Amino acid sequence: MDNYPTSWAPRSNVVVVAWVIALLLLVGTVWLAIAGDVGGTVLTGLATVSTGALALHGTLLRPRLAAGPEGVLARTVGGAHRYPWTEARLRLRTTRRLGRDSLTLEVESGDHLLVFGRIDLGEDPRDVLEVLTALKGQALS
Repeated sequence: MDNYPTSWAPRSNVVVVAWVIALLLLVGTVWLAIAGDVGGTVLTGLATVSTGALALHGTLLRPRLAAGPEGVLARTVGGAHRYPWTEARLRLRTTRRLGRDSLTLEVESGDHLLVFGRIDLGEDPRDVLEVLTALKGQALS
């Protein structure tokens, strides 16, 4: 990461809250299992695993996106992906779901498309795109 001085990741407080919720759900799951509530145990167990997986994802894949003079680096479950500025296409995408607009940053290179939201980046995708555009302009000039 030394060559990538600018980076974005989920906010630490969001990851900590996810871990706390996962721990509370785990306690609830154990309590329901002891009480003999099979249905409740299954539901809270699924919620525990899901929340724990999200917390682990936010903990291990840091930073999610980094940028430097040579290009961008994106960390995913599949590993780290490096894209030079000459190959990386950056754009914002707004989608409307359930009456709510959602803004994402798309990083595209060849057949690869990576989509980052506000939670992934810890900042507004518009601000991240502004920084990335400036870095790309400096690198290509």
